[in-house]
Amino acid sequence: MSNSQLNAGQSNTQAKIQEFEESAKNNANAAQDKACDLADQGQAQAHRTQEETAGFLQQTGEQVANMAQGALDGVKNTLGIGEKK
Repeated sequence: MSNSQLNAGQSNTQAKIQEFEESAKNNANAAQDKACDLADQGQAQAHRTQEETAGFLQQTGEQVANMAQGALDGVKNTLGIGEKK
């Protein structure tokens, strides 16, 4: 094999290596972008769920407070110490 053939083979190999490295970098960047997008979507969904849960708990707390007040008023009326209506 001549020097020119050897040099041509090395150049071709180096070009292929560079092409492979560039492809690997592009794939890694695309994977990173996708992971960031998925993380953002997950964070947004978690925030929505947190808001929904807070609203539900607020409603439930108000209902329990109203029920307790109603029970207290009922006991007072039964004992004759409640407000006369």
